Amino acid sequence: QVQLVESGGGLVQPGGSLRLSCRGSGLTFSRYHMGWYRQVPGKEREVVATITSEGGTTIYLDSMKGRFTISRDNAKNTVYLQMNSLKPEDTAVYYCNARSWTGYDYYGQGTQVTVSS
Repeated sequence: QVQLVESGGGLVQPGGSLRLSCRGSGLTFSRYHMGWYRQVPGKEREVVATITSEGGTTIYLDSMKGRFTISRDNAKNTVYLQMNSLKPEDTAVYYCNARSWTGYDYYGQGTQVTVSS
């Protein structure tokens, strides 16, 4: 079965950086569109960034543009989210997403990112 395992979350001070990783298994990784979502308590999950199977990237919120970068390494079945200049409002659980060519979504278990001094 498809498994997505995130890592790299943690506590970081404002202005710091983190790189999240998500390794997929049980899927032909290179054929999937991959993405990162985030969710804070009491709010809906929102899309952060996506990268297509061909490598096209999108960062969805203006507040993240210039700070967040999504990339993938198909040889390692891994997608990354580089987050720089982190702000307290970036605090959330970050989820990895894999979307098949039929539109079916898989999610990982999430990794907590806390930005606080």
